[in-house]
This record gives sequence, C-alpha cells and structure tokens, in this order.
Amino acid sequence: MVEDMFFASKIESAARHAGLILIQVRDEEALFCQLETIVPDLVVIDLSSKAAGSLAAIRRIKNDDRFKETEIVGFFSHVQLDLEQAAREAGCDQVVPRSAFSRNLPGILNHAGK
Repeated sequence: MVEDMFFASKIESAARHAGLILIQVRDEEALFCQLETIVPDLVVIDLSSKAAGSLAAIRRIKNDDRFKETEIVGFFSHVQLDLEQAAREAGCDQVVPRSAFSRNLPGILNHAGK
C-alpha cells in the first residue's frame, strides 16, 4: 500500500526487474480484497499513509494463519520514530526509513519469497 505515485512507480519498476508480480493497492479495503484470492510472499506498506490504515492492516495480516509466510516490510519518514515502534508492535517484519527502503529496494524484492 503506497500512496505516492512516483514512489509506487519506482517499486513497480524494481519488481518488474526482479521478475516479480506486483499488485498495487491504495488502501486497506483494496488490500484485503486482493488477499481473498492470493497469498503474497511480500507486502510493502507505506506506514505514513493516512488512507491505508497501515497498522490495522499489519495486525490483520499477522493474525490470519494463511499469511504465516508472508513478510511485511513497512517504510516511514525517519522523523516518525513513534510510527516505527508502533509498526514493530503490530507485527511488521521489517521497518525501515524511506531512504533506506529506496536504497535497498532491489535486495528487499529479491529476498521476497526466499
């Protein structure tokens, strides 16, 4: 769930380069509509997004046995340290500042499902 269209495009390009299928959604409702039919290897969430309901989505995914193997990576603005802690408590597997996420995106995507 990524609101920033420029950043979403960057993720899409990196996923295509890694040979991954990427499904982008903009909010929690759309995410769970997709999760009715698929079990992804990786879910990437913009923790700063107000529309996404990111913390609730993380908890909901982590509480569903179908997604035990699904990794959740959340990124946030480096000044939002309270959000970083809240995401960890919600069950996010990796919580990284946006700059580190952007820099390490190919590695994050290549690690998906392995």
